[in-house]
Amino acid sequence: MLLNITRENHTPLHQAERERDRLPPISSHSSSGLDRGPKLPYPSLNFISNHRKEDGSHSISSQFILPGIRHGRELPPICPNVRLKHQHQHRITVDNLPPDVRARFATDKVMPLRTKTVKEFQEDIERATVSGDWKHVHDFYLTTFGSFLELNAAFKKDASPLFNTIEDSGINTKFINAVYDALSLTPPDAQRAVLKGIINSLLREWKGSRRTKDDLRAYFILVQNPQCTSPATYVIYAHLLRQIAALAEADHYFLMHWFKKLSQKRFKQLVERLHLFISTRLFPVKPEELPPMAKCSWWIPSATKVLSLLNAANIISSTPILPFVDFYNPTLDHTDFMEDYRIWQTQGNSTRFTFCQFAFILSTVVKKAVIQKDSEQQMISMARQSLVDKVSRRQRVDMSLLFLNIKVRRLQLVSDSMDELTRNRADLKKKLKVSFVGEAGLDMGGLTKEWFLLLIRQIFHTDYGMFTFFNDSHCHWFSSWKCDNFSEFRLVGVLMGLAVYNSITLDISFPPCVYKKLLTPPVVPCDLDLPVGMATLTLDDLQQVMPDLSHGLAELLSYEGNVEEDFCTTFQVSQEELGVIKSYNLKPGGDKIPVTNQNRKEYVQLYVDFLLNKSIYRQFTTFYYGFHSVCASDALMLLRPEEVEILVCGSPNLDMSSLQKAAQYEGYSKTDPTIRAFWDVVLGFPLKFQKRLLHFSTGSDRVPVGGMADLNFKISKIDASTEWLPISHTCFNQICLPPYKNKKELKQKLTIAISNAEGFGLE
Repeated sequence: MLLNITRENHTPLHQAERERDRLPPISSHSSSGLDRGPKLPYPSLNFISNHRKEDGSHSISSQFILPGIRHGRELPPICPNVRLKHQHQHRITVDNLPPDVRARFATDKVMPLRTKTVKEFQEDIERATVSGDWKHVHDFYLTTFGSFLELNAAFKKDASPLFNTIEDSGINTKFINAVYDALSLTPPDAQRAVLKGIINSLLREWKGSRRTKDDLRAYFILVQNPQCTSPATYVIYAHLLRQIAALAEADHYFLMHWFKKLSQKRFKQLVERLHLFISTRLFPVKPEELPPMAKCSWWIPSATKVLSLLNAANIISSTPILPFVDFYNPTLDHTDFMEDYRIWQTQGNSTRFTFCQFAFILSTVVKKAVIQKDSEQQMISMARQSLVDKVSRRQRVDMSLLFLNIKVRRLQLVSDSMDELTRNRADLKKKLKVSFVGEAGLDMGGLTKEWFLLLIRQIFHTDYGMFTFFNDSHCHWFSSWKCDNFSEFRLVGVLMGLAVYNSITLDISFPPCVYKKLLTPPVVPCDLDLPVGMATLTLDDLQQVMPDLSHGLAELLSYEGNVEEDFCTTFQVSQEELGVIKSYNLKPGGDKIPVTNQNRKEYVQLYVDFLLNKSIYRQFTTFYYGFHSVCASDALMLLRPEEVEILVCGSPNLDMSSLQKAAQYEGYSKTDPTIRAFWDVVLGFPLKFQKRLLHFSTGSDRVPVGGMADLNFKISKIDASTEWLPISHTCFNQICLPPYKNKKELKQKLTIAISNAEGFGLE
């Protein structure tokens, strides 16, 4: 559909301009500053009347508008020699008119009276559907969408209140929904009438600088138009988005709060509509339907900025309206996101648009790829520097210097790992290679996975004392005991950094607030005296670590009795450290300050901050610097805490059906009896054994960011006796099966193999 609609010349604005041209001339050669040509008396209030047009709207009789009132700012100054006090005494201005008269002038928009209800509109639709006469409905759409004033008149709850608050847009949401839902049922001419009205509205408002709340309401109404899903309307939609994106920050603040009041269904439709617009502009199915990209380069930035308002509304909502992954645009996975990242790195949040400025739209797949490529570039840079240093000193070049080589004994795994990482601190950004003393395994990735798995398992064991495991929340937390050396916490941070750097997933059960703290700040500050990891955390964060304590504090906040008398609590808390109970003041003199109804919110806030920040500050600071010593990258600024968790831990949700669909075969086909028996056994395994199988074949029981398909899982046939157990090559995510005779034999052999999958050997 190609719309070529011109602005009509009979609008009130053009009438006012024609009347201005008929005004009596202004004398510029008067002998006195008070002589200004023919003087006009104030018009009688009876003469300033509203006239109803045929379509039911109101217009102001322009023949009685005072000269110079509407367009006075566009005229040259009158008698510049007149002193200022004379101007104030004698000049006719809007300011010295009586309020009842001033309210009638064309400078103030007079809202037409609209009384149609949802029920009446629906009855109009029903009558038109039965009779086939859509004229009344057509006129309603044409008039309503013809201007911002008419939109407010139709959909504003009440014409008199201003509704200038973020809490209430003042819009009759049910009426808007009914009008838009019925639009698809109307004839094409009614739908074109809406688009024509929107064009006229946007043309009128484009040059305006100062926006009223009624203007914001009009934008809020128009952006919900369901017609904007068709490429035929994208030119109009793009101009609407451009005007919304260009609004002042204060106006965006209002829109953001109004968006969060929408129902989940309408909110999701807005998000999906914007994603479709961006995707279609990037990769149009029919390029001839859209203008050339060179002429509409502002389309995608405008749409992305409006989408950012919806994302902000989702964030500030008490409960997120949509999961954050719904703001990902998968189409961007197929763009040159590394070039986008490079521009963002060099130019930051400058006037040049990049998707990295709006990282919420980039999927975890893109962010992982950016981090991987950024890591590879840093690895290459470190390796090159090592080679240059060797050559410049005329020393023999050993290829091992290109890697971070870790050699450990299984029985002294933690101590050997700490020594190796400390000794090779300068090489942490090289490619990781692991070898176990006394074992002939070659590390093509499998030994590295094994090292991570065993090391994490030992460090996080409760007997080791570094972390406490909470059964209620099923997560680990930092032990608050105090000591002189926290180097082992640095080791854990380095391990997590190496895992992200080398694309290894770890089986770590940290609560989400740990990843918030890791990104506070996302880049290590230059001033090492500045605090790190001190995130702003709430009772909701404590709920994910210590649910029982969080519940008790929530009850304290909601208690209706006398808190001071009934709880007998002060601003002092106690906790156990290595079997010893120690007390800490939450504020100076806290042991003498009772908790009351008035200060209980402060008490809860300080208690949460103490438990999640201050009591473990030294432990977490060491952990923070360990992580960032490896993962010092601008790409971390693109990540949400939840995304860091996914990069570190992968997904614990196994979907063996997806693995079956993505599996590759060598020597077998998916219809062979052995393969069918294999999948029957695996799909029937309990979760515990499915994790063991994944660990046996890949070296990790976690699912990577891209899902099971990213594992490149392969089942190969080996010509060996059926007495053999299955063999795995974790470096290549491969499992090798002899041609077992039946399902029972396969299950028995596979169960034995996956239950004893530790250690490496060479055939």
